[in-house]
Parts: sequence; structure tokens; C-alpha cells
Amino acid sequence: MQTGVMTKYYYINTIGCQMNVYDSARLADMLNGMNYTAVDAYRKADLVIVNTCTIRDKARQKAVSFLGRLAAQKRKNPGLVIAVGGCVAQDEGRSLVDKFPHVDIVFGTHAVTRLPELLEKVRMERVPIVDTAMTETIDTAGGIWRNRRSGNISEFVTIMRGCDNFCTYCVVPHVRGRETSRSPEHIVDEVRDLTASGVKEVVLLGQNVNSYGNKEGLCTFPELLAMVNEIDGLERIRFTTSHPKDLSDELIGAFKTLDRLCDHFHLPVQSGSSRILKRMNRKYTRQQYLERVAKLRETVPDIALTTDIIVGFPGETEADFEETVSLLDAVAFDGIFGFMYSDRSLAPAAKFSDKIPEREKNRRLNRLLDLQKDISEKKNSVLIGRTVTVLVEGLSKRSAAGSRTERSEKEQWTGRTTANKVVNFIFPEGGCPPGKDIKPGDLVRVVIEGGFAHSLSGRALLNKNEAKDTGGNFNAA
Repeated sequence: MQTGVMTKYYYINTIGCQMNVYDSARLADMLNGMNYTAVDAYRKADLVIVNTCTIRDKARQKAVSFLGRLAAQKRKNPGLVIAVGGCVAQDEGRSLVDKFPHVDIVFGTHAVTRLPELLEKVRMERVPIVDTAMTETIDTAGGIWRNRRSGNISEFVTIMRGCDNFCTYCVVPHVRGRETSRSPEHIVDEVRDLTASGVKEVVLLGQNVNSYGNKEGLCTFPELLAMVNEIDGLERIRFTTSHPKDLSDELIGAFKTLDRLCDHFHLPVQSGSSRILKRMNRKYTRQQYLERVAKLRETVPDIALTTDIIVGFPGETEADFEETVSLLDAVAFDGIFGFMYSDRSLAPAAKFSDKIPEREKNRRLNRLLDLQKDISEKKNSVLIGRTVTVLVEGLSKRSAAGSRTERSEKEQWTGRTTANKVVNFIFPEGGCPPGKDIKPGDLVRVVIEGGFAHSLSGRALLNKNEAKDTGGNFNAA
């Protein structure tokens, strides 16, 4: 901190996908090095950043609603600087300033690293600044976390940006640009830096990680995973998102050969109907998707599979929807993210005429979610009696909500398995003193005693002497 320079305060509201979370972390890192300090409420801030998403109308409306509320705060504090970033900023540009005159900065998806100079420009010129220029290259610098104040055990790492697939419902190629990959060396450097700071798990991000490096002639995605797998101190590797058309046998095989690669695969299908998949421009059929799933399960029988599904895509008949329902039964996903289709102005499907009524889309979504809830509960119940390894994240919400004196002796902790299943667990009588010998980032062996739709519950296996000898990585007694 510079002597004699007054500290300023910032607040970031992040809406949308993991890439926005990653971009917000980078923004925070830059601001931490500019004599700014984060605060937990926008009313306390000198700078408010809204990192927006436009992939679905609901996400855009959340951003618009928040921007509307900031107008009153700007009247109370005229010196407040309001910046809008992310996909809505890229999509709407200067029109955001017309709609919200209290906004000072609009910066697009390629302008994240330019925020410091935009803040200085606003300070000097006192007029709204709009920067939605796109670049053909992605920031590949290593060691980007110079002012990091995370303390998280799991962190996102963006390995590529943009998309070349042009699904008819999606605006990503328009607001994130064309597909561009970072160099493997800089990705490995970043993961190594994160691991040295205490991070135990990384999630590699891209709109389609399966095609990583193809355009630039870099290594393949499985080869990148193998490089990351060699980093000392790293416990787990995850990634998202994958496109089924580019899922290679090499990547499937990586789940068997790389010991730090988690046995969880998020593979968006979007629809169970080949006719609708063609209208979506997904470039694979229902049968081809099922063949990839069969290959994954043949290679790793216990792999957990999750997916994305859109209901009510224009022209989706009841028969098409029933094919999606039957796909859930055929695959038995561990979990799904279900969404109702919504028009996006830049996406071709917005011009399709055969739209599905909102009420019908809602009915279909609810039916799908109810079915998946039953499937998830059955799959999780099968795990009762098994012993799993949990990466501890901290106290469960139930235990964290109470005061120390109110908590029972059987304090409940929470973490995730390699299959990305949430496990809430306790220690047995006479085991680990709550809150003393365990901390986030530790590995704990847990016997599963309850299986529910969205989580598991269990009891830790602990030998206290072993816990001391293993530096907090608790082993089965």
C-alpha cells in the first residue's frame, strides 16, 4: 500500500458461468494491487463491477435488475464508479449507457485486463467509457495472480476462450469470440502457482475443452491434462465444458491413466431427439452420444456423468421431448442442469417461428427435473456402505450457521468426492476434535450412510495417530 494514498473499496457482482467467476477473480487481483479493498456490500463501495451473463434471458434480467438498483446508490454517492463487464456488456455496448446513464464503464469480454486503464480514463475524462474491442489472441501470461487473496482449495483456470461451433441457440461465439487457446506452458505455470499457494484442486475451463489447441497446433487436451497431472501438491483435476462431437478415445483413456483426474464427466447433450439436435446444429445424433457414454463407462465403470438439457426448443414436439425423457432413463445421469429455451437476439434460433408456449416449457422442465431427482436419489442410495475419499471444503452450512457454543460435539463437515458428489459428514465419538485437526484441503475417508437427491451423508474413518503422521490427510482406520 502506498503511503498517503487513501484506500478505495470495490464490490463485484458475478452473474453466470465459471468463466465469469474466473474473470472476476482476475479483476479482483488487479484491484487488490491498485490500493482497492473488497467489501461485502455494494453500498460500502467506491467501485461496483457487474460481471454479466447473457446466455439466457434470466441471467440478463438479473443484471438489468441490479443495474437499476444502483441508480439510487449513485444519487447518494455521486463519486461511485459503476462498471459493467461480461457478455451483456459485449452484446449491448454503448446502448447500456443510454439505458443506464449512471453507468461509467462498459467493458467487454476481451477487455478484462484493460480495466485499470479504463478506470484511469474515467477519472481523467469524467465521461462514460465503452470498450468492447475484441482481440485475436488470448492473454497467455503466467503468474497472473500477483495480488491473490483467495484461500480457496479449488480454483478455476481458463485454458481457452470463445467457440467455433455456432449452435443455433447460443450467443457465445458472438460475445466471447472465436475459439482461442492459451499456451500449455502458461497454463501449467498458473496451476503450479496456485498449487504453491495451497490450492488442492483445479477446474480447467473452456467453451469446448475437447478441441483445445487444435487451431494453434498446440498439444491435445489429454496431453495438457497429463502435464497438469504431474504438478506436485495438486490433488485433483476437473474440467468443463465438453462438446460430444469432439470427445476422443484419447480423452476417455485419460480417465484411466491419470491418477489426479476426477472420475466425473460433464457432457452436455441438450436434447435426446436427433431431429432437435440437428436443428440446434450440435453435429451429433442421439445414437452417437449414447455410443460415447458407453465407451466412457466401459473404460471407467463408476464414472459420474452430468449433462445440460434445454427443453422447449423451437419446434420441439411432444415426441421429441419424450425422446429426451427416455434418454435420461437410458443414461441414468448422476445430475442434470435443465433449462427452458429462451430467445437470444444474436442466435439464429431467435428467428425460428415455431416457438413453444412458456407454460408448456415449464411443464416439460418440471417433469424432467422430477425424473432426474428420482434417478439421482437411487444412484446415491446405491453408495450407502461404500467408503469414499472426500476433499474437505469446510463446515457444512448447518454447522457453520450456529455459534461455537451452539454446535454439537458431532460437528458436521462438507466436501466432495472425485465424482463431484457433495458429502456431509461427522467424526465418530472419540475421533478428531471438531475444528482442531481438520482443515479445508484435507482428504478424509468417509463411510456413506445416507444417499439423497443432491448429496450424501456419512461418518469419517479416523485413526488419530495416522492423521498426525499424514499431515492432515486422514486415512481409513
